[in-house]
Amino acid sequence: MNFDAVRAVADAVLLEGYVLYPYRASAVKNRYRFAFGVVAPKAWGQERSSMRVDCLVAGPPERLLLRGLLRFLHIEERRVERYLSSGEMEEVDALEVGGELHLPWEEGRLREVPFMGEGVQRFELPGGYEIRWLRENEELRGRLVRTWSAVEGEIRCGVERLGPELARVRIELENVCTAVPSTRSEAIGRSLVSAHVLLGAHGGTFLSLLDPPDFAREAARACESDGLFPVLAGEPGCGDLVLAAPIILYDHPTIAPESPGDFFDATEIDELLALRTATLTEEEKREARATDPRAARLIDRVERLSPEGMGRLHGAFRSRRDARAMAALPRPGDRVRIRAGRRRTDAQDLLLEGMTARVEKVMQDVGGDHFLALTIEGDPAAALNREFGRFHYFRLDEVEVLS
Repeated sequence: MNFDAVRAVADAVLLEGYVLYPYRASAVKNRYRFAFGVVAPKAWGQERSSMRVDCLVAGPPERLLLRGLLRFLHIEERRVERYLSSGEMEEVDALEVGGELHLPWEEGRLREVPFMGEGVQRFELPGGYEIRWLRENEELRGRLVRTWSAVEGEIRCGVERLGPELARVRIELENVCTAVPSTRSEAIGRSLVSAHVLLGAHGGTFLSLLDPPDFAREAARACESDGLFPVLAGEPGCGDLVLAAPIILYDHPTIAPESPGDFFDATEIDELLALRTATLTEEEKREARATDPRAARLIDRVERLSPEGMGRLHGAFRSRRDARAMAALPRPGDRVRIRAGRRRTDAQDLLLEGMTARVEKVMQDVGGDHFLALTIEGDPAAALNREFGRFHYFRLDEVEVLS
């Protein structure tokens, strides 16, 4: 029940869409932000004010011990103010001090609220402010003012016994702030943004709702989630962790080992975004660094990326199929006899019926089905076809493996 094992994936969910390429505050796509997992005050009415997630746990319900962690972004408004000769401060759209550019922005601070067992837990994060004075050669030039509003929420956790060895866990999350925001910016400031839940079980095993075992299939159909989608988390084969995210994932999601870091857009390709980021001008990079500390770290990381590191991003193939099933496939060099079957419509396949062939490649289509690239034994053009990559293709049930 170690949440640290899934924090990398949870962070990718947390920061999805946080700031998008070209990572500048002035970019149109970065002017309307925070689209995922927003739990807003009920009075706002234009975003959901609650979320709910159902999970199934196998094991005696009376022995079940639950531990959870609610994670979300608490939005802070960053204003830039310039010091005037009159001694007053004036809010501005940009300010350069000592060669460093400063821009207004809405930053997100990670908040975590732990909870345990059944019952209702209410939490409140008070509002506040923080000032950073900006000086150049000991002369006051301005300041950055970060302000954040209070956030109030309620977590409700219940366990329903479905049988001697099966229970349904329901987690409900609600924003209970009574404020009445007049703008979306005010509402977002009092919202739980990118809200998601990590849930651990001791004394029971979470069951997949994507592929439930037969004995729990009906119970899985009866589970209702709203705004959060639960999947098994952690190492494959483990059932003590669940990640309930506002984004639909598969069971046991992982971060690609080739990825050098978050690009805040998990639906994109790291290589593409790294290449595009590398094309930014120095002035554009300067603005991106001034936009958000996370964007600044991204720019720095891309600039440090070596040719070898970029090469690792070029592509990788991973199969999610069972390793034992993969091991049972024919291998390049194996001999097979062609048994074309009736479904073939290519007349040439009938001419090859009964002939023996060598497996050159084992391939997989987008649907996950395997097929073989073959060269016919005794074909005088086999070497030439092999050199040009011309093969005969058959599915696994259309051949008889000889060796």
